[in-house]
Amino acid sequence: MPPARRKPGLKAQRKLEAVLGGAREVFMALGYERASVERIARAAGVSKATIYAYFRDKRQLFSAMLRAEILRHADETEAMLDLDRPIEEILHDTALRILRFMISEMGLAFYRVCVAEAVRFPETGREFYTFGPLMLRQRLSAGFREMVRRGEMVVPDPEMAADQFNELCKTTVFDRALFGVGLPVTEAEIEGVARGVVALFLAQYGAPGRKSLRQGPADLSR
Repeated sequence: MPPARRKPGLKAQRKLEAVLGGAREVFMALGYERASVERIARAAGVSKATIYAYFRDKRQLFSAMLRAEILRHADETEAMLDLDRPIEEILHDTALRILRFMISEMGLAFYRVCVAEAVRFPETGREFYTFGPLMLRQRLSAGFREMVRRGEMVVPDPEMAADQFNELCKTTVFDRALFGVGLPVTEAEIEGVARGVVALFLAQYGAPGRKSLRQGPADLSR
């Protein structure tokens, strides 16, 4: 019967998700070098043999975990680009999403691990860039092109604008979080950075005469 044939696939998918979850937990806590397949298997609640049934070695497992997590974040960020809303809200919520991920324990751990391993494993650095900054750049620039088409923005180089937007989101709080200075970062500080991003970005790229539902970025706080 069809349901009987589907069950093995579902079970295998759940095991794979468990393996990736265990890998995320161990790699983020210990880094690549100190993490072991044995530790990952314990964290995932599976055997080492199960891990090797899916992945050739620890390196391949790390790459798969990295790709899955960054793709999930990219999909959630792209969902913020709901073009049916006012442009201020779109940019504000996108900035918040990017910033909160950057300074989260997971985001900081990703950054530290990938930077630490990029010299020994250049492909790790390339994958982090491809599935992180580059993917974000592509998705933001696509959204900006649509805003240009609708007459809400004037953006000569959407890719450059996407890079600028991403870098603006790091203002003030990212370095503090990265180096553990002046913590915790407060919600008021995060909100202030997001509003600043919107103000600067629209000052540069907002279309002249663009209609707005708000008087300024300060009114974006909820």
